Amino acid sequence: MPEITVHSVEAEDLPDVLALHARAFGPGRFARTAYRIREGTPAISRFCLLSEVGDELVAHLRFTEVTVGGKPGVLLLGPLAVETRYRGLGYAQRLVEVGLENARKAGIALVLLVGDEPYYGRFGFKRISPGRIRLPGPADPARWLAAELREGALAEYEGTVEAAVAEA
Repeated sequence: MPEITVHSVEAEDLPDVLALHARAFGPGRFARTAYRIREGTPAISRFCLLSEVGDELVAHLRFTEVTVGGKPGVLLLGPLAVETRYRGLGYAQRLVEVGLENARKAGIALVLLVGDEPYYGRFGFKRISPGRIRLPGPADPARWLAAELREGALAEYEGTVEAAVAEA
């Protein structure tokens, strides 16, 4: 595996990141519930990461700060995008590992995502019991996952997921 650099996303990275998302997910991505939650939020949070080989963007991981029932301390993970020729080489895995560790150090209690449990389970993500934490739109309940970054955190949250409002 070529040497990889992982670092925070900066404003100048956005054109390349958005182009990667378009290649990886196509135009249908905007109809997904997770995208609806992120509407109107900054394109970059303090938790967003990217991977580069040399100066080439290889992968990107977005985290959006959200609330559950109005309670903060939660991130929504996704999208996680990898350039086609770099898929299956561990770049996405490295981003998720670094991202979750950064979130834990920052005091985030819970990370949510809509994704595949067989893939995300290795990072501690588990299915959420139906009805406890709700999305504001449709999502397959089998793909609604959470990872506790603080033991017992999931039990502390109940309600609808909404984008966190930035403090002025």
